Amino acid sequence: IGGTADRPLPIRDEEADAILQRVQDGVEKPRPKVLFEPGQMVRVTEGPFNDFNGVVEEVNYEKSRLRVAVLIFGRSTPVELEFGQVEKG
Repeated sequence: IGGTADRPLPIRDEEADAILQRVQDGVEKPRPKVLFEPGQMVRVTEGPFNDFNGVVEEVNYEKSRLRVAVLIFGRSTPVELEFGQVEKG
C-alpha cells in the first residue's frame, strides 16, 4: 500500500481477493487470555454476585460467557456471567 492521500497505488487482484475473503469469513475473534474448564472453582468479581464462589458448569468461548453454579441461600443456582466478571479461585 502506498501512493498519496489523493492518489493511492492500485493493489493486485490477488490482494483484493484475499481482503474480500477475510471479510466474507468474518473477523477472527481474539482468544481469551484465561481459559476456563467445567468443574473449576471461580470467584465472581463484578455484578450482583460479587464475592460469591462457584463452580463452572459450562463455557461458551464464542460469546465469552460462563454458566457458574453459585451457592445462594444454601441452594446451588446457575448464573450466566462474562469472562471478565470472574477470576480463577
